[in-house]
Amino acid sequence: MKKWYDEEYGFEIEVIGFLHGDHTERYCRNGEEIGDKYTCTYGCPVNQDGHGICPKLMMVMFPVMEAVRSGGDLENIGGDSPNSKVFVCPDGCVMFRLTARKLGNENFFKGKFFDGPFL
Repeated sequence: MKKWYDEEYGFEIEVIGFLHGDHTERYCRNGEEIGDKYTCTYGCPVNQDGHGICPKLMMVMFPVMEAVRSGGDLENIGGDSPNSKVFVCPDGCVMFRLTARKLGNENFFKGKFFDGPFL
């Protein structure tokens, strides 16, 4: 992979709790533990060991991450701050907090980095 664009936002996703007891065995196929953290900019989030986040959760979070990249305020959709929101995984087992941070780089579209055939 040859990443050529420095993204405008970085994201951290942290496991903050469970909805059923104090463990995820027999509930969560990914084996999440409280305190696990995943990070990313545009690609899929990975933890410090290089393991990826649950694909079911990513399916729910990706549109919200795109909203942040478009200048959205997460408080408008139930977030606890403009850049933070709690999610429950689609299986109803694990709670995650998504936190976005602006990295100081130019927006992909406003900066005219995209010159594909669609414009």
